[in-house]
Amino acid sequence: MKKREIYSDLRCAPPFIIRVDGRTFRASLLRMGIKKPFDNRFAVSMGNAVEALFKKSGLSPVLGYTFSDEINLLFKDAPFDGRVEKLNSIGPSFLSSALTLDMNIQEPLAFDSRIVPVCREQIAEYLDWRQKEAWRNCINSYAFYTLVSRGSSEKEAAATLKKKRSSDVHELLFRHGINISKVPAWQRKGILVHKEQYYIEGYDPLMQINARSIRTRVVQSWDVPLFNSPGGKHLISSLIDDS
Repeated sequence: MKKREIYSDLRCAPPFIIRVDGRTFRASLLRMGIKKPFDNRFAVSMGNAVEALFKKSGLSPVLGYTFSDEINLLFKDAPFDGRVEKLNSIGPSFLSSALTLDMNIQEPLAFDSRIVPVCREQIAEYLDWRQKEAWRNCINSYAFYTLVSRGSSEKEAAATLKKKRSSDVHELLFRHGINISKVPAWQRKGILVHKEQYYIEGYDPLMQINARSIRTRVVQSWDVPLFNSPGGKHLISSLIDDS
Protein backbone atom coordinates (compact mmCIF):
# COMPACT_ATOMS: atom_id res chain seq x y z
CA MET A 1 0.00 0.00 0.00
CA LYS A 2 3.03 2.28 0.20
CA LYS A 3 2.53 3.25 -3.44
CA ARG A 4 -0.86 4.71 -2.49
CA GLU A 5 0.95 7.52 -0.66
CA ILE A 6 0.96 9.45 -3.90
CA TYR A 7 1.97 12.82 -2.38
CA SER A 8 4.72 11.58 -0.08
CA ASP A 9 7.49 12.60 -2.50
CA LEU A 10 6.08 16.04 -3.27
CA ARG A 11 8.79 18.53 -2.29
CA CYS A 12 9.47 22.24 -2.38
CA ALA A 13 12.78 24.05 -2.69
CA PRO A 14 13.74 26.98 -0.45
CA PRO A 15 13.18 29.77 0.07
CA PHE A 16 9.52 29.32 0.89
CA ILE A 17 6.93 30.56 3.35
CA ILE A 18 4.55 28.44 5.39
CA ARG A 19 1.37 30.38 6.09
CA VAL A 20 -0.97 29.04 8.73
CA ASP A 21 -4.45 30.36 9.48
CA GLY A 22 -6.77 29.66 12.34
CA ARG A 23 -9.58 27.28 11.48
CA THR A 24 -12.96 28.51 12.81
CA PHE A 25 -11.06 30.60 15.37
CA ARG A 26 -13.71 33.30 15.54
CA ALA A 27 -16.38 31.07 17.04
CA SER A 28 -13.93 29.35 19.38
CA LEU A 29 -12.44 32.60 20.65
CA LEU A 30 -15.82 34.18 21.24
CA ARG A 31 -16.76 31.21 23.40
CA MET A 32 -13.59 31.83 25.40
CA GLY A 33 -14.48 35.46 26.05
CA ILE A 34 -11.73 36.93 23.88
CA LYS A 35 -12.31 40.66 23.41
CA LYS A 36 -13.12 42.15 20.02
CA PRO A 37 -11.82 43.68 17.85
CA PHE A 38 -8.44 42.90 19.45
CA ASP A 39 -7.42 41.04 22.57
CA ASN A 40 -3.93 41.53 23.99
CA ARG A 41 -3.94 38.12 25.69
CA PHE A 42 -4.58 36.36 22.39
CA ALA A 43 -1.90 38.41 20.58
CA VAL A 44 0.63 37.57 23.31
CA SER A 45 -0.16 33.87 22.96
CA MET A 46 0.20 34.02 19.17
CA GLY A 47 3.61 35.64 19.54
CA ASN A 48 4.60 33.09 22.18
CA ALA A 49 3.48 30.20 19.96
CA VAL A 50 5.74 31.43 17.16
CA GLU A 51 8.60 31.92 19.61
CA ALA A 52 8.09 28.37 20.91
CA LEU A 53 8.32 27.06 17.34
CA PHE A 54 11.72 28.75 16.98
CA LYS A 55 12.96 27.26 20.25
CA LYS A 56 11.36 23.82 20.58
CA SER A 57 10.04 22.48 17.27
CA GLY A 58 13.30 21.55 15.59
CA LEU A 59 12.36 23.85 12.72
CA SER A 60 14.52 26.87 11.97
CA PRO A 61 12.65 29.68 10.25
CA VAL A 62 14.35 32.96 9.40
CA LEU A 63 11.41 34.94 10.76
CA GLY A 64 7.80 34.65 11.80
CA TYR A 65 5.20 37.32 11.10
CA THR A 66 1.79 37.16 12.77
CA PHE A 67 -1.39 39.19 12.92
CA SER A 68 -4.95 38.26 13.82
CA ASP A 69 -5.04 34.42 13.58
CA GLU A 70 -2.43 34.20 10.80
CA ILE A 71 1.23 33.20 11.05
CA ASN A 72 3.82 33.39 8.26
CA LEU A 73 7.12 31.50 8.61
CA LEU A 74 10.00 32.15 6.22
CA PHE A 75 12.51 29.36 5.58
CA LYS A 76 15.84 29.64 3.76
CA ASP A 77 16.63 25.98 4.37
CA ALA A 78 14.19 23.13 3.84
CA PRO A 79 13.36 20.98 6.88
CA PHE A 80 12.48 17.35 6.07
CA ASP A 81 14.16 17.76 2.66
CA GLY A 82 11.28 20.01 1.67
CA ARG A 83 8.62 17.30 1.94
CA VAL A 84 5.32 19.14 1.62
CA GLU A 85 3.35 16.58 3.66
CA LYS A 86 5.73 17.03 6.60
CA LEU A 87 5.87 20.83 6.38
CA ASN A 88 2.10 21.17 6.08
CA SER A 89 1.47 18.93 9.07
CA ILE A 90 4.23 19.50 11.62
CA GLY A 91 4.24 23.30 11.40
CA PRO A 92 0.53 23.92 12.03
CA SER A 93 0.18 21.03 14.50
CA PHE A 94 3.04 22.38 16.64
CA LEU A 95 1.57 25.89 16.56
CA SER A 96 -1.89 24.60 17.46
CA SER A 97 -0.47 22.81 20.51
CA ALA A 98 1.73 25.74 21.51
CA LEU A 99 -1.15 28.21 21.30
CA THR A 100 -3.52 25.96 23.25
CA LEU A 101 -0.93 25.49 26.01
CA ASP A 102 -0.02 29.17 26.20
CA MET A 103 -3.66 30.22 26.46
CA ASN A 104 -4.30 27.47 29.05
CA ILE A 105 -7.60 26.50 27.50
CA GLN A 106 -9.50 23.24 27.27
CA GLU A 107 -11.01 23.76 23.82
CA PRO A 108 -8.76 22.48 21.00
CA LEU A 109 -7.62 24.97 18.37
CA ALA A 110 -6.47 24.11 14.87
CA PHE A 111 -4.54 25.82 12.08
CA ASP A 112 -4.58 24.98 8.40
CA SER A 113 -1.45 25.46 6.32
CA ARG A 114 -0.15 26.23 2.86
CA ILE A 115 3.30 26.60 1.34
CA VAL A 116 4.20 29.67 -0.72
CA PRO A 117 7.35 29.34 -2.87
CA VAL A 118 9.22 32.63 -3.26
CA CYS A 119 12.55 33.82 -4.59
CA ARG A 120 14.67 36.10 -2.45
CA GLU A 121 13.52 39.23 -4.27
CA GLN A 122 9.87 38.39 -3.54
CA ILE A 123 10.19 38.00 0.23
CA ALA A 124 9.84 41.70 1.02
CA GLU A 125 6.95 41.97 -1.45
CA TYR A 126 5.19 39.02 0.20
CA LEU A 127 5.59 40.44 3.72
CA ASP A 128 4.40 43.86 2.53
CA TRP A 129 1.30 42.15 1.08
CA ARG A 130 0.53 40.42 4.36
CA GLN A 131 1.18 43.60 6.36
CA LYS A 132 -1.26 45.48 4.14
CA GLU A 133 -3.76 42.71 4.94
CA ALA A 134 -3.05 43.28 8.65
CA TRP A 135 -3.90 46.96 8.16
CA ARG A 136 -7.13 46.15 6.30
CA ASN A 137 -8.05 43.68 9.01
CA CYS A 138 -7.39 46.33 11.66
CA ILE A 139 -9.60 49.06 10.21
CA ASN A 140 -12.37 46.69 9.18
CA SER A 141 -12.41 44.95 12.57
CA TYR A 142 -12.65 48.25 14.43
CA ALA A 143 -15.39 49.45 12.09
CA PHE A 144 -17.35 46.19 12.24
CA TYR A 145 -17.41 45.98 16.03
CA THR A 146 -18.06 49.70 16.34
CA LEU A 147 -21.23 49.29 14.28
CA VAL A 148 -22.25 46.18 16.23
CA SER A 149 -21.72 48.00 19.54
CA ARG A 150 -23.99 50.79 18.24
CA GLY A 151 -26.87 48.40 17.61
CA SER A 152 -26.28 46.95 14.12
CA SER A 153 -26.55 43.23 13.66
CA GLU A 154 -23.43 41.48 12.40
CA LYS A 155 -25.09 40.99 9.02
CA GLU A 156 -26.04 44.67 8.81
CA ALA A 157 -22.54 45.78 9.85
CA ALA A 158 -20.91 43.56 7.21
CA ALA A 159 -23.28 44.86 4.53
CA THR A 160 -22.58 48.49 5.49
CA LEU A 161 -18.83 48.07 5.33
CA LYS A 162 -18.93 46.18 2.05
CA LYS A 163 -20.13 49.33 0.31
CA LYS A 164 -17.55 51.67 1.81
CA ARG A 165 -14.15 52.78 0.55
CA SER A 166 -11.17 52.80 2.91
CA SER A 167 -11.46 56.57 3.37
CA ASP A 168 -15.13 56.18 4.27
CA VAL A 169 -14.27 53.58 6.91
CA HIS A 170 -11.68 55.95 8.39
CA GLU A 171 -14.31 58.68 8.54
CA LEU A 172 -16.82 56.34 10.18
CA LEU A 173 -14.32 55.45 12.89
CA PHE A 174 -13.33 59.08 13.41
CA ARG A 175 -16.98 60.04 13.91
CA HIS A 176 -17.14 57.45 16.68
CA GLY A 177 -14.03 58.79 18.40
CA ILE A 178 -11.50 56.27 17.06
CA ASN A 179 -8.31 57.53 15.46
CA ILE A 180 -7.12 54.33 13.81
CA SER A 181 -3.57 55.66 13.41
CA LYS A 182 -3.29 55.84 17.21
CA VAL A 183 -4.27 52.27 18.07
CA PRO A 184 -1.38 50.02 19.19
CA ALA A 185 1.23 49.34 16.51
CA TRP A 186 0.83 45.56 16.72
CA GLN A 187 -2.82 45.87 15.75
CA ARG A 188 -1.96 47.93 12.66
CA LYS A 189 1.31 46.33 11.55
CA GLY A 190 1.53 42.89 13.14
CA ILE A 191 4.20 41.19 15.26
CA LEU A 192 7.59 40.01 13.99
CA VAL A 193 9.48 37.15 15.65
CA HIS A 194 13.13 36.60 14.76
CA LYS A 195 16.57 35.82 16.08
CA GLU A 196 19.07 38.48 17.08
CA GLN A 197 22.68 38.36 18.18
CA TYR A 198 23.92 39.99 21.35
CA TYR A 199 27.16 40.16 23.31
CA ILE A 200 27.90 38.92 26.80
CA GLU A 201 30.91 39.89 28.85
CA GLY A 202 32.96 37.07 30.30
CA TYR A 203 36.40 35.93 31.30
CA ASP A 204 38.70 33.66 29.31
CA PRO A 205 40.57 31.59 31.93
CA LEU A 206 42.99 30.20 29.35
CA MET A 207 44.07 33.60 28.08
CA GLN A 208 43.36 35.23 31.46
CA ILE A 209 41.62 38.17 29.84
CA ASN A 210 38.14 39.64 29.77
CA ALA A 211 36.31 38.59 26.60
CA ARG A 212 33.09 39.18 24.75
CA SER A 213 31.05 36.33 23.32
CA ILE A 214 28.23 36.39 20.80
CA ARG A 215 24.96 34.71 21.68
CA THR A 216 21.68 34.36 19.81
CA ARG A 217 18.19 34.79 21.21
CA VAL A 218 14.64 34.84 19.86
CA VAL A 219 12.83 38.17 20.19
CA GLN A 220 9.35 39.48 19.49
CA SER A 221 9.03 42.92 17.87
CA TRP A 222 5.68 44.55 18.61
CA ASP A 223 6.39 47.84 16.82
CA VAL A 224 7.72 46.86 13.42
CA PRO A 225 8.34 49.31 10.58
CA LEU A 226 6.28 49.26 7.43
CA PHE A 227 7.87 46.54 5.35
CA ASN A 228 7.77 48.67 2.19
CA SER A 229 9.63 51.53 3.88
CA PRO A 230 13.45 51.89 3.65
CA GLY A 231 13.75 50.82 7.29
CA GLY A 232 11.47 47.84 6.78
CA LYS A 233 13.32 46.68 3.67
CA HIS A 234 16.63 46.99 5.48
CA LEU A 235 15.32 44.97 8.44
CA ILE A 236 14.05 42.14 6.23
CA SER A 237 17.26 42.10 4.20
CA SER A 238 19.41 41.97 7.34
CA LEU A 239 17.40 39.07 8.79
CA ILE A 240 17.68 37.12 5.54
CA ASP A 241 21.40 37.75 5.17
CA ASP A 242 22.28 37.10 8.82
CA SER A 243 20.36 33.83 9.11
